[in-house]
Amino acid sequence: MNLFTDIRSLVIDSLTAMSAEGALPEGLDFANVAVEPPRDAAHGDMATNAAMVLAKPAKMKPRDIAEALAGKLAADARVTSAEVAGPGFLNLRLAPVVWQGVVDAVLKAGTDFGRSDQGAGKRVNVEYVSANPTGPLHVGHTRGAVFGDALASLLAYAGYDVTREYYINDGGGQVDVLARSVYLRYLEAHGQEIAFADGTYPGDYLVPVGEALKDKVGDAYLDQPEDVWLADVREFSTDAMMDLIRADLARLGIEMDVFYSEKSLYGTGRIEAALKELEEKGLIYQGVLEPPKGKKPDDWEPREQTLFKSTDHGDDVDRAVKKSDGAWTYFAPDIAYHYDKVSRGFDELIDIFGADHGGYVKRMKAAVSALSDGKVPLDIKLCQLVKLFKDGQEFKMSKRAGTFVMLRDVVDAVGPDVTRFMLLTRKNDQGFDFDLDKALEQSKDNPVFYVQYANARICSTLRRAAAEGIAGDDDTLKSADLTLISDPAQLSVVKKLGEWPRQVEIAARTNEPHRIAFYLYDLASELHGLYHLGKSNEGLRFVNESSQSATHANLALARSVSIVISAGLGILGVKPAQEMR
Repeated sequence: MNLFTDIRSLVIDSLTAMSAEGALPEGLDFANVAVEPPRDAAHGDMATNAAMVLAKPAKMKPRDIAEALAGKLAADARVTSAEVAGPGFLNLRLAPVVWQGVVDAVLKAGTDFGRSDQGAGKRVNVEYVSANPTGPLHVGHTRGAVFGDALASLLAYAGYDVTREYYINDGGGQVDVLARSVYLRYLEAHGQEIAFADGTYPGDYLVPVGEALKDKVGDAYLDQPEDVWLADVREFSTDAMMDLIRADLARLGIEMDVFYSEKSLYGTGRIEAALKELEEKGLIYQGVLEPPKGKKPDDWEPREQTLFKSTDHGDDVDRAVKKSDGAWTYFAPDIAYHYDKVSRGFDELIDIFGADHGGYVKRMKAAVSALSDGKVPLDIKLCQLVKLFKDGQEFKMSKRAGTFVMLRDVVDAVGPDVTRFMLLTRKNDQGFDFDLDKALEQSKDNPVFYVQYANARICSTLRRAAAEGIAGDDDTLKSADLTLISDPAQLSVVKKLGEWPRQVEIAARTNEPHRIAFYLYDLASELHGLYHLGKSNEGLRFVNESSQSATHANLALARSVSIVISAGLGILGVKPAQEMR
């Protein structure tokens, strides 16, 4: 059930009838006709822009269209009034029975209320985290992990067939640095004094890896040249780091469907196959790139390279895929990786990158556009940096220095639910200050507490009702007399419930899971407001000692709020609280 979709259908049917009657020209395009909440709730329950968007193609005044449409809509039993405002906006008020039906729909559908077929089973690949396997995940990775996982759940809820994927960057020089760093810890495990050269990773997290390597190979690599042990230690170290990363993700309740190794692209012909595909489209050529815009580095030399004509697909400049010495650029395996995604039959691709990859967006979109002939859209979401605070002081992060704040530190401090919800209370492209102390506050200013407290308050009320012998199970509440939900304060809560399916569709369409967190906060606010009104108005109390019928109706409303909160928290990967301590 989506009331906004239902009323939009009513508007479209009315416009179609007006065309048939000659009140509107035939053949008008209604695609941009929308029905949404008015900016000011005092203006009504819903508003439509129909007259505004149709005035120009119909060659009519918008108010003339709006007034004629208002008459059509007001004839429907669901509409109690249709009022023209301003130059031609149309505000609608719906009958209470319509809103009461929302509660009934929530109780019957459970947490499937709001689930839709918007995605129509389209296959979408969501790649997120994809951190270099050189250490455990830090708080910066945490945001991308939470955002990507919530987005994947949101899309699945909206009817998409979602694959969660992690790209293991194990093909570049950073894994050689990791192997050398682990080798030093291996020597240390044998009692040798070690010194970390510039560029190696001195973090203590590699100590157990060095010890594990010693347990596996003994002294076989002692006093041996690098070419003897580098390949083996690189594989051993990468596996150890990925085990650590998988454990970090598990702390947040994240499970990937696919772990894709960059290394698997090398020496297998996959990079060559992807570039051949581009070459056959006339998009690969030999050329010389211009120096970076606005500057010419002292060490820059014009060198002929193999280039991808990415400007044909929206990029600012063409991009190198093979260096003048014949080595692949870092872009080449990424092209091959996305070619593999396209070849696997995904209808849409989504990449979650850190803010430092902003310059990579256009070239990657150009590559996917070229490889798929424009048929597979790629959306790249950038997650801005996270600053972590405790006791008013900011933590500093440095992977090389080994002093970064790990994901597990944050989760251990505030828990996975708080971590996930808090990181979703800002849009992904906005910076985020994560205050560990405020995250644990029990106040309205703490959004995760405020939402969880709403659900816990409802659960507590249902338990209290049961203790007083009042049935509050779902089967009983489904038969409650919902016409008793008629007070403006009650209907305000119901109207917010009615927005849930629309919010899901908008969030899924825009790939913005933070909208779910915002909605849940607003719904919780409505619930808390109604609860406090009940202290002075017995008719609004969830447990009404004077009327069992009113109690069942009020409990049905409260339970429907709990259901939607649980559904929304489920999308965000957060467990709804049954009680607060």
